[in-house]
Amino acid sequence: MTARKARYAAITPYHKEDRHVLERCITSVRQQTIKTDHFLISDGFPQDWIDSAVLRHIKLGVEHGDYGNTPRGIGGLLAAAQGYDGIFFLDADNWLEPSHVQACLTAASSQFETALECDLVIAQRLFRRPDESIMPVQEEVGHVDTNCLFFLPGAYNLLSIWVTMPKLMASLGDRFFYQVVASRGLKISQCGLATVNYSCLWEIFYRQLGEAPPPGAKASIYVDMKAIVNRMSSRELEIAKRLSGGVALLG
Repeated sequence: MTARKARYAAITPYHKEDRHVLERCITSVRQQTIKTDHFLISDGFPQDWIDSAVLRHIKLGVEHGDYGNTPRGIGGLLAAAQGYDGIFFLDADNWLEPSHVQACLTAASSQFETALECDLVIAQRLFRRPDESIMPVQEEVGHVDTNCLFFLPGAYNLLSIWVTMPKLMASLGDRFFYQVVASRGLKISQCGLATVNYSCLWEIFYRQLGEAPPPGAKASIYVDMKAIVNRMSSRELEIAKRLSGGVALLG
């Protein structure tokens, strides 16, 4: 019997991005050195031209207002249900180096006997200005961006958290999610190569470089989590903890 060829899936939630931004994202997945299927999940505003551009185009009827968490999780769960051997997230405004999937799989197998023994690979990202030039900024210690998570089957049980995570946690979703990852004793490999191109519109990074933020730049997201927690009952807090994979709203 011929061995089944491994399959990999990129999951991209999208909202109202311009076509050229989405095409950049789609092209970067199509150009992977290891064939990768692409799932695009519309968060309430489907663009019909995508039907012929990717393998799967899932059109959600409403927007969910949770920074892409719901479409991200739905896409991940669909790929897991369809037996993909590796799943990763790619936001619509970001794009990949052609070696991304290969680099993640190499990282997984370098620390363990086979890639399957690894649960999760953490990729590295390059911060890019709107003109796509690289910003020489340092990654925050301990922070793992959603686009840098490459799931192998041993971590698929965590994918549903993106759907059930309460909306009040959504703006800091990647930080809460990685708290779950860190608490589960997963077998994790680090990819030393930067293969994720992160489109940066956060004002703080430009100011760190002494540059004027570009048009459309965003202030840092601030959430007064303590004030939110103070308004919640103990039962509400317990439910939120369960739905987010066991993470307390206040560490």
